[in-house]
Amino acid sequence: MKILYTTIATATGGRKGTTKSSDGKLDLALSMPKGMGGDDGPGTNPEQLFACAYAACFNNALNLVSRFKRMNIESSSVTANVDIGSNPDRTYGLAVQLHVNIPGIEQATAESLTADAHKVCPFSNATKGNVQVDFIVTV
Repeated sequence: MKILYTTIATATGGRKGTTKSSDGKLDLALSMPKGMGGDDGPGTNPEQLFACAYAACFNNALNLVSRFKRMNIESSSVTANVDIGSNPDRTYGLAVQLHVNIPGIEQATAESLTADAHKVCPFSNATKGNVQVDFIVTV
């Protein structure tokens, strides 16, 4: 793989601590959700960060594949629902549902673009075979 960009982040204190990027652009308090035994404090959590990142990356992948097809879908949006749960073997896992909205095109075209974006999105490639990713595509 030819490296195009590297980012660095450090977390301290686990889910009740902080996380910060090396360039200082992110400096966030973390809180544990009530559903996981926490106090649902004012900080964010890893699942929210993952949802934001996956949604942004996938929307960019949609725009990329649409440009190859000479389509303009700048009004598209992606909303990521990220679930965390416990597995029977006492490990934890994630599941993702991506809600893809591409107004102004036919449903079949939107579904085709979504499938193409899933092939090129780095987050989709990183989760492939490890995380269940389901799509809800609307126009």
